[in-house]
Amino acid sequence: MAIEIVLEEVENLNRVFDQCVKDYHIANSINAEQPAFNNEKLLPFYSKCWVDSVQWHLEDEIRRPEIDNAYALELKRRIDASNQVRTNQVEGLDNLFLERFKSTKTKDSARINTESPAWAIDRLSILALKLYHMKQEAERSEAGKDHMELCHFKWNILKEQRRDLTLAIAQLLEDLQEGNRVMKVYRQMKMYNDPKLNPSLYSSKDKG
Repeated sequence: MAIEIVLEEVENLNRVFDQCVKDYHIANSINAEQPAFNNEKLLPFYSKCWVDSVQWHLEDEIRRPEIDNAYALELKRRIDASNQVRTNQVEGLDNLFLERFKSTKTKDSARINTESPAWAIDRLSILALKLYHMKQEAERSEAGKDHMELCHFKWNILKEQRRDLTLAIAQLLEDLQEGNRVMKVYRQMKMYNDPKLNPSLYSSKDKG
């Protein structure tokens, strides 16, 4: 598989993520419903970025210094639930890659990567949000010249980071297709949401 083909595939994911972030900011509400997306193949990636976009703003909202305690607790519960959804979505995306490379014969010399394709793509989704919001800050004139210049500098670094990560993911997919890397997925080990694994949950249940 030519690297140019895989690179375009990953660049297309960046376009999907950018579109999702823009779509979120049309309503710009943590309670907004995910809009329709007419590409069935790319819908799981769009949905992943939508959850990331909502959670980004939940994290912003919960940091308001004047926030009511009850509302903060409600947001914390939503963030916990969102983290579980995000993990489930990433594992769903990795299932797609497992299916894609299931017939690939792995070479004896193949190496294991530090993360799966979907977890690397998860970082691309977050980078789309970072780029959008850092650009906003770089253009926020009321914040002052120094603030704008610093944020513009950071925005350029984020663009470089996305270029590098995009290439790295493309190279990983190429290696997986050629059998030079092992397609291996470790399933989630989150414990805090699991009533069978979180002592605060199962102890409370036992006492009840």
